[in-house]
Amino acid sequence: MSAGGAEVRTFDAVVVGGGLAGLSAALELAGRRVALVTKSRLGVGGASPLAQGGIAAAVGETDSPSLHAADTLAAAAGLADFAAVDRLTREGPPAIARLARFGARFDRAADGGFALGREAAHSRNRILHARGDGSGAELTRALTAAVRAESSITVFERTFACDLLRGDGGEVCGLLARRPGGAPLVLVTGGVVLATGGIGRLFARTTNPPEATGDGLAMAARAGARLVDLEFVQFHPTALAVDADPLPLVTEALRGAGARLLDDRGRRFMTAVDAAAELAPRDLVARAIWQRVAAGERVWLDARPASPVVRRFPRVHELCRRHGLDPDRELLPVAPAAHYHMGGVWTDDRGRSSLPGLWVCGEAGSTGVHGANRLASNSLLEATVYGQRAAADLAASAPPPPAAGRLVLDPATLVAPSPQPGRVTASLRRVVWQEVGVERDEAGLRRALAAIELLERRLGPGVSELRNLVTTGRLVAAAALRRRESRGSHFRRDHPTSEAGWRRRLSVTCRPAGPRWRSASGARRKVAP
Repeated sequence: MSAGGAEVRTFDAVVVGGGLAGLSAALELAGRRVALVTKSRLGVGGASPLAQGGIAAAVGETDSPSLHAADTLAAAAGLADFAAVDRLTREGPPAIARLARFGARFDRAADGGFALGREAAHSRNRILHARGDGSGAELTRALTAAVRAESSITVFERTFACDLLRGDGGEVCGLLARRPGGAPLVLVTGGVVLATGGIGRLFARTTNPPEATGDGLAMAARAGARLVDLEFVQFHPTALAVDADPLPLVTEALRGAGARLLDDRGRRFMTAVDAAAELAPRDLVARAIWQRVAAGERVWLDARPASPVVRRFPRVHELCRRHGLDPDRELLPVAPAAHYHMGGVWTDDRGRSSLPGLWVCGEAGSTGVHGANRLASNSLLEATVYGQRAAADLAASAPPPPAAGRLVLDPATLVAPSPQPGRVTASLRRVVWQEVGVERDEAGLRRALAAIELLERRLGPGVSELRNLVTTGRLVAAAALRRRESRGSHFRRDHPTSEAGWRRRLSVTCRPAGPRWRSASGARRKVAP
């Protein structure tokens, strides 16, 4: 079947994103007709395979979900949703068991139990690792194999999701995408799960892979979904300060194992910043390093106390060696880099967005679990728990796919956009890094918005990664300008303290735009409440 020159396929559910959240959602929906759309190769692209630090869960003898919840709330700077945090931490141990059933091989201690590490702002050793610092790659490997073995899941690789389809009642009922080579594809369905990851490529310095271009956030914005907490971008304190894009991540687990941060004179400086020193919350460590780097100094990570890195953290060791560094023998230059977005598409605790027919999970969504500052290693856990929860709710409540109909859209939408000069993307990333980065102020944010507006005018028709980055950049800068205080990962030089009156989440809803799917009868579908 075709519509406006596009191939049309019908599924019970469509999952967009091949990371841990998308894989978890697809497996929960197995047995139904499921489409899994990923713009890279399944199991290879995206942020999940790059995750080094591990996955947090209260599985230790001296730990409990309530202690895990308390640490999560403390790191979140007053903005985490207690109910969401409680659910995440209580469902942590069952999630680990589920991952193990799918074949994930976690590192074990001598007694056969889980080998548990510790990271910043955790009060207990509760970080599970796999292959040392290859946790994300191992979890992704296991779930990818399970998805490929499931005959009910159809995988569309190297397929770029352009826009959500909406029915006459505003409900989400499908996806418009482009296959390799640009051929348009329409996936009609009863429910869509967005699991497209984060926005790190918006920043000139990031640990995120090329796929992290804010596609899900931009698609949801164009469809009119409610967005929340957009100003909260987490900057990882210790990216390797080398000439690379993305910057190699130096996992926080090294600091948990004893690595220390040193200034140019070889002195530890985090002891004067926070009692937890190198294991303080990420926002504190990132700003402490940033202030020194901005002043022209260099900051070093001494990983020698955590040696032998070559055996304990093989991925970090390999990344360092690629850049001529030996972490077992010499200091490592480090600096902050954009790493994770706490904001995203607003969802409830079942993954439902404000739009009927649309569920969101993982970094693309914002459940309120992370508040203003994510606790280390909670991201893989959230992807697993809420990926499963969103899919389970879709399975229980989504309507059947709509009947045959027609696509209502500007024909230009079906045409792949012309390639944009790389300097346009570079200009956007540079201005966002400079003005919407680790430290912000009103003047800089207004400069960023003005520059983004000029870049937006230069974009041609059609949806592209650059268009999504421009949309995302405008929304993040506007949210950062609106929040006139400092809280968690959001630091305003002109408003350096937290204010009780700002202890609330900021949301925005854009005017709906984009393609619609109109049924042949013209009747509106009934949708889940």
